[in-house]
Amino acid sequence: MSNFKKHQDTPKGKWRIIKKILKYLLILIVVLAAGIIVFINLSPTFGSNPSKEQKEIYETFDNYADGKFFFQPSEEVDAGIDRISGIPYSESTDEERRPPDELPVAAIDWDRINSNEDSLTWLGHSAFILSIDNKKILVDPMLGPTASPVSFIGPKRYSEDLLYLIEEMPPIDAVFITHDHYDHLDYESIKRLKSKVAHFIVPYGVGNHLVGWGIPEEDITEMNWWDETEFEGLDVALTPAKHFSGRGILNHGSTLWGGWVILGEQTRFYISGDGGYDTHFKEIADQYGPFDIALIEGGQYDERWPDSHMIPEESVQASIDLQAEQMMLTHWGGFTLARHSWSEPIERAIQAAEKQEVDLIAPQIGETVPMDGESSDPVSEWWK
Repeated sequence: MSNFKKHQDTPKGKWRIIKKILKYLLILIVVLAAGIIVFINLSPTFGSNPSKEQKEIYETFDNYADGKFFFQPSEEVDAGIDRISGIPYSESTDEERRPPDELPVAAIDWDRINSNEDSLTWLGHSAFILSIDNKKILVDPMLGPTASPVSFIGPKRYSEDLLYLIEEMPPIDAVFITHDHYDHLDYESIKRLKSKVAHFIVPYGVGNHLVGWGIPEEDITEMNWWDETEFEGLDVALTPAKHFSGRGILNHGSTLWGGWVILGEQTRFYISGDGGYDTHFKEIADQYGPFDIALIEGGQYDERWPDSHMIPEESVQASIDLQAEQMMLTHWGGFTLARHSWSEPIERAIQAAEKQEVDLIAPQIGETVPMDGESSDPVSEWWK
């Protein structure tokens, strides 16, 4: 045996080899971490953080402290939640978490969208075209193929890529954003939309992302919870939601989130954005209800997320709290973000709505439905 081999076999020699390996691993980790930080800072997809001056303004808000926005849960959650708290969460197999085939998208009826009729067109997940008082509004227009900062990692859309629809859209009077998560605020969608959109209405801090993506500051209105504004004859308010925000590793809660009240001459519209169940829905109804239609999230839930997402039974209860004539479940039909089967949310919502005598609609992706105050037709269960 050579002296070199003998030296390696000694405890001291083995320790030197281990130290070298650890040293190289540490260097590799540092290089990878540095690369990730550089990528986050240079890639526009991650957006921009609020400035020091903006944070100083936020510090004057009741819903901001220690550099973050927050939701203060009520001390007494309404008894409505107690009635459904025993419903179990579920897990499914990997195969059940996505449709077996690409989901079909109905042919968009642009003539109907462009008419004077108040209507709603679902584009999957939480994206909608709202026609109200002859204004064309987009809500959370995430139309890209992947809910992620990079195209090769992250939840893939169930249907075809919908970015092509932007070319077919009429001029858009306003885009409303509920919050800055990737399945609601999409860089590529905003890039393609910005030449078609007259104005963006967003929660505080979200405007920084838009400015970084080329939207002029004068075309952006930022709002806090319970703030009200008038837009082209529509009464608009941002309402609280039990959720969170952030697009990067270290900016959790740096921007605000919420739901939107949009009141027209004929239609009183509400969309919840993402969020858990609490008494704020009744407060919103007291302030702005009743509503003709409420779009309520309830399509991505887990027993680990009661403070940020609702189960479908809670969504139905929220529609009752909101005094909504009709409700539609959102946050489903687009991406897999939770462990239940992909169609479970709408099936549970239908059962709960029937039990609670709630008028629930479930249009196909791409379908336009009128908001004329009439009761909806029976749900077609197109996903089956």
